[in-house]
Amino acid sequence: MKHIRIAALILALVMALTACGAPAASVPSDSPAPQATKEPFVGGETVVTGGRDATGMNGVVSSGREEASQLGVEILQAGGNAIDAAVAMGFLLGVCEQQSSGIGGGGFMMIRFAETGEVVFIDFRDESAAAASLDMWTVDENGKVLNDENKIGGKAVAVPGEVKGMLYALDTYGTMSRAEVMAPAIEMAEEGFVVSEITSRDIKDAYGAIIQFPATEKLYLNEMGFPYEPGEILKNPDLANTLRLIAEQGESVFYEGEIAEKIVAAVQATGGCLTMEDMAEYEIHVGEPVHGTYRGYDIYSSNLPSSGGSIILEILNILENFDVPSMDPESAEYFHLLSETFKLGFADRTKYMGDPAYVDVPVSGITSKDYAAELAATIDMEKSQTYEAGDPWPYESASTTHYSIMDAAGNMVAVTKTVDATFASGLVAEGTGILLNDTLFDFSVDPESPNVVAGNKRPLSSMSPTLVLKDGVPFLALGAPGTTRIITGVAQVISKVIDHGMDVQEAIDAIRMHDDFGTLILEDRVTPEVKEQLAAMGHELETGEVWFTFPCVQATMRLEDGTLRGGADPRRDGKAVAF
Repeated sequence: MKHIRIAALILALVMALTACGAPAASVPSDSPAPQATKEPFVGGETVVTGGRDATGMNGVVSSGREEASQLGVEILQAGGNAIDAAVAMGFLLGVCEQQSSGIGGGGFMMIRFAETGEVVFIDFRDESAAAASLDMWTVDENGKVLNDENKIGGKAVAVPGEVKGMLYALDTYGTMSRAEVMAPAIEMAEEGFVVSEITSRDIKDAYGAIIQFPATEKLYLNEMGFPYEPGEILKNPDLANTLRLIAEQGESVFYEGEIAEKIVAAVQATGGCLTMEDMAEYEIHVGEPVHGTYRGYDIYSSNLPSSGGSIILEILNILENFDVPSMDPESAEYFHLLSETFKLGFADRTKYMGDPAYVDVPVSGITSKDYAAELAATIDMEKSQTYEAGDPWPYESASTTHYSIMDAAGNMVAVTKTVDATFASGLVAEGTGILLNDTLFDFSVDPESPNVVAGNKRPLSSMSPTLVLKDGVPFLALGAPGTTRIITGVAQVISKVIDHGMDVQEAIDAIRMHDDFGTLILEDRVTPEVKEQLAAMGHELETGEVWFTFPCVQATMRLEDGTLRGGADPRRDGKAVAF
């Protein structure tokens, strides 16, 4: 039977290579939607670059699925606040975007309250079991974990934080009940959702992991035993029952009750060390975001254990030393500067950053403008270089989804959450419908790394929900999925909006690039002349990657006249909705 499925899968994958993102949907906004256009990419790939934005005066939401964005607006229209909308959207996305996020994972939430101007950072990142250690994996002499033990199955699973994080936000800052905000997710899990081209492709890509676990195979393969095709309906009645229990009983049923028992049983049956004590002892962290400025705009972003906010601020601080607004954003000069700046930031990320409960991280130094000026002076605008980590200590003072929300009152919410890799550990806890994270893969297996795996530790993350204000007034809320490319993607959109005056959708649609350790990865829309110029500067250039491998930024923006704009990324199923 399996060999028949694999043959069919190969055929399906060949057919999928001709596909692109889902066609743009209509935009319920106060202004007509622009016409969708397509731009060519390598290998015949196309991306829809219009029709995903929205404009309104009362509220705007952008997420990776139109169903979630529409729900967020409906919650606001019904009198709920931005936190109510964020929590409702979070649970719904865990149903219709299960491969990327859900209650088997965790994340970060940034909230700005209009009444007080206070900005709060909620860390509900997954945490390793108390018994987690390097000894639980088999690591070869090259530092590679054998048999993907840190990626697939129970040895990859950490305590999920999403349920506790979402319910804390709702109970503390929301106005609606659990039953009200969770009802749409329960209904969708019960009745099913339409599989998009992106979701179908992701199931096919993860097929090898999915067929290793009976509960996962039953959920993500159709009645014929094949991956779901676009347009088919995917139901998850077990998840509906799980969500119903949480709505009725609260977080205790997830962390101490029957759901916890099923999660622990699934993890231990596949080699993991998670226990009921680990589940019961999990706590979220609530504190302050990292804060900096860029050309007069205030930037608030994720604090540790995310590296994202600090490195975004470091990148922007370096760019502030250059006349970026005068540069053509599609020129070799611009891409070269970004490449050098990114490499400097990632060198510091690798050397210094980890869970602050385990290592002392010089966040103030890394985000210092004086330190950034020192780093900027090392950049040669004529040639590519490699960089060692700098020394921020003298400047020190004593796979994922994202969605953004703004309302007319000035409340802002940005949430990035994940199960880590696409389809995570591949493990669905029997009887729950919960796809469990593979967050332990985010740890390093280098014993000298500040991010080395250990018990009760949160691995370093790149998730970067970010809020931007101008003179105390909301301006931009954004973030993205996409591992380390989150950091560079968010920084590029901020720069393009502030430095080049781009509309939020234009900035999201623009050519994206990434460089962390020496390979300049660039979307293939650049001209041959630009590629030649970058190569002449000494860049190792990679332009063959398909467009959807870049982070999918979802953003909302407030214009000077109070108009609210939403931009959504064409690289996946992103869609903004406003009213």
